[in-house]
Amino acid sequence: MQEMIEMVIKKLVDKPDEVRVNAVETEQRIIFELTVGEGDYGKVIGKHGRNISALRTLVFAVNAKEGGKRARLDVID
Repeated sequence: MQEMIEMVIKKLVDKPDEVRVNAVETEQRIIFELTVGEGDYGKVIGKHGRNISALRTLVFAVNAKEGGKRARLDVID
């Protein structure tokens, strides 16, 4: 899952080498913490939050199909 998130985000941003995805696992969920380079946050979030919303939907759907814990994608400043 981390690789999929990284691959999609790297295609959106200007500084793909600064994209980092860290998975934090708790008893009930997996939280994917996304960090991007300076100036790329707007591209990840998109107009009216459409990009990040679509990414969160993909993460949720793929994880639900795998039958794992609930997944969440957070953008970290």
